[in-house]
Amino acid sequence: MFKKFAIAVPMTLLALSSSVAFAAEESRTSINISATIPSKVFHAQPRDPNFGKDEKMAYVLGAGTLTPIRATYDVQHTNGSVGAYVEGGPQPLSNGINTIALSYMFNGTTLTGVSQEVVGDSESNGGMQADLVIAAAKPTDTQNGLYTANPVVIFDAIPRIP
Repeated sequence: MFKKFAIAVPMTLLALSSSVAFAAEESRTSINISATIPSKVFHAQPRDPNFGKDEKMAYVLGAGTLTPIRATYDVQHTNGSVGAYVEGGPQPLSNGINTIALSYMFNGTTLTGVSQEVVGDSESNGGMQADLVIAAAKPTDTQNGLYTANPVVIFDAIPRIP
């Protein structure tokens, strides 16, 4: 009887210590959360919160063109209209040696390096959606490799003139 007890106690302790080891393990997940809450007076922001992080223009084989980039924006200005421009002027795609021109349009208006109205006063009062479209000129036969651009489009609130 003592032999059975002497063997059973160490086995029980071994089983308990291994279960304690399993209980000490853990798994963690780090979650980064953010929220952008626009002003009720003026805002212009893409509907897709990931827009602008890694946009790609695909090469269309046969046509020899690049697909445009399109993003829908929510726009509102309760005290006037909305203007927009490309900081530093329209940026081209570049590989460091060659460039491919890019055109920038917002709500049908071609953007330049100077702010201009892209959404009128009455349209922007209640909020609306408008598209930003960035299109590339057709690359030449000798333009190949990686081309990049890092443009900044700025929206500004144009105050209502009394």
